[in-house]
Amino acid sequence: MNHPGRFTQRLAQTAIALAAVSLIAACGGSDDPAPIPEETRAQDTRTFTADATVTTFAAMPAAVGDVTDMATTNRWAGVLGGAAYRVEVPANWNGKLVMYAHGYAGTGAALNAGTPSIRRYLVQNGYAWAASSYSKNYYDVRVGVEDTNALANEFVKIAAKNSRTLATPTKIYITGHSMGGHITGAAIDDEAQAYAINKTKYAGAVPMCGVMGDTELFNQFAAMQVTAQALAGLPSYPTAKFAEIKTLVDSTLFTTFPSVPTAIGVKYLSVVKNITGGDRPMFDLGIAFGGSFPSAYGTFGSDGTVTGILNKNLLDTNAYTYVISGDAAGSAALNASVLKLTAATDANRLRTDGMRWIPKVNGNFKIPVVSIHTLGDLFVPFSMEQVFQKNVAAKGNSAFLVQRAIRGVSHCDFTVAEQVAAFDDMIKWESGGAKPAGDDVVTPATVAAPTYGCTFTKNTLGPDEFGVTKALRPNAVALSVACPG
Repeated sequence: MNHPGRFTQRLAQTAIALAAVSLIAACGGSDDPAPIPEETRAQDTRTFTADATVTTFAAMPAAVGDVTDMATTNRWAGVLGGAAYRVEVPANWNGKLVMYAHGYAGTGAALNAGTPSIRRYLVQNGYAWAASSYSKNYYDVRVGVEDTNALANEFVKIAAKNSRTLATPTKIYITGHSMGGHITGAAIDDEAQAYAINKTKYAGAVPMCGVMGDTELFNQFAAMQVTAQALAGLPSYPTAKFAEIKTLVDSTLFTTFPSVPTAIGVKYLSVVKNITGGDRPMFDLGIAFGGSFPSAYGTFGSDGTVTGILNKNLLDTNAYTYVISGDAAGSAALNASVLKLTAATDANRLRTDGMRWIPKVNGNFKIPVVSIHTLGDLFVPFSMEQVFQKNVAAKGNSAFLVQRAIRGVSHCDFTVAEQVAAFDDMIKWESGGAKPAGDDVVTPATVAAPTYGCTFTKNTLGPDEFGVTKALRPNAVALSVACPG
C-alpha cells in the first residue's frame, strides 16, 4: 500500500539509522542492540482498496440563496497514499482550507471519501475543503489523522496537478463526525503534533458527535455490558462470550428490545442513563425511538482489542460506581456483584513509529474549538463531552473550548443549520471575535433541566449538502417541548 506516512517514516528511520552508525563510529562501540521493531496486529494484515479511476465528483445543484455558482468549483478526486480523496475549491477561494474527517466506515475493503455536511456553506463562503477516505477502514483513528494531515499537506500540489495554481492556505481548519470527531480532537492535540508522521497545524476545529473521550467510549460500552449481565443474574460470565448469554439477558431486561423494558430493564436503563451522561432531556426518547442504543448494545462481547486495532485488552471498568436512580439498596447490590474489567497496562502505549494505535484526545490545544453533541445519542453518548470538558480543564485550556448540547435523539442527529452555526461561530471567534456562547455540560442540575439544549437546537428546514431540503427531525415536536417558543 503506497502510504505517504509510511514513506516519510522510512526516510526518518533511515536518517536515524545513519545517525546511529555515525555515533557508534565516533564512540568506538559496536555492541549496542538494534532498535526493537514495533509489534504487528490484525489491522496490519488487512487489505483495502480505493478506486483509482475516479478523478472528479458531482457539483451541488443550485439552491435558493446561493451567491456562488456551484457548478464553477474545481472538484478533484484521486488516491493519495492508498486513500481516496475529494477536494473542492471555489473560483473565489478565500485562501482557507477545511479538512473533513468522516465517521466509522465499517470493516469492508472498499475505501470511499465523503463530503462535509456543511459543504454548501463552505463553498458559498469561499472555503476550499478536502476529505480523505483514510487508507484503512475499521476504527483506525491513527490512520485517519495521518491521512487527513497528509491530504492537507498535499493540497497545493493536487491543485497544480490539475492546472490550478494556488498559494499555501493561510489557515487550515478541521471538522468531523463521530470517529471523525475523535480524529479532529486527536489531530489538534499536542501529542499528535509531537508524534504524528504527517504534521499539520490547524487554526480551529469543530468536532461533531465526536468520540471526545477517546478510549473511554469503549469502557462505557463495557460498563453497559457488565451491568446488563449482573442485573440478568450472570455477573461473572466471561464478557467476550456475551453471544452465549445474549438471548437470556435480552429477555430478562426487555419485553420488546429496546423500547419496552421489563421491571429489571427499567433499572438497567437507569444505570445506562447514568453511565452515559446522567439525567438529561432526550435520553428516554433515545430509547423509545430506538435511536442509537441498539448500536451500543451491539458492541457487547468485545475482547478489548477494538477489533484488532490493538493486541491487548483495553477495557477497564474499575473507575465506575453504578447508580440505579432512586434505589440505593439496588445500586449497592449491583456494585457488589458486577464484574470489574482491568486493562492491560500497555494496551495503548506510545509507539516508536508514530502515534498511539488509538490516539488520545488529551485536551492539549490552544486554538478555538466548538464541539456539538446530541443529548439522546447512546452510541457515542453525551458523556463524551463531559470527559472532554474535564480533560481540557485539567490542562488549563478551557478558554479555547465551547460545547453545545443539541436536542436530538440519535447519533449525529443534527440539522445542517446547527452544524453551520457551530462552524461559523468558530470562524468568527478564530478571526478575532468574542468567544461564542455554549452550554455547561458537567453540572448535573443544569444538564437535567427540561429546557437543556434548547439554546442551540435549530429544527429548521434547509438544503443539505446535496441541495435537498429535508423534513424536520421525525421527533421534532417532542424535541421542542419545554423549549421557549
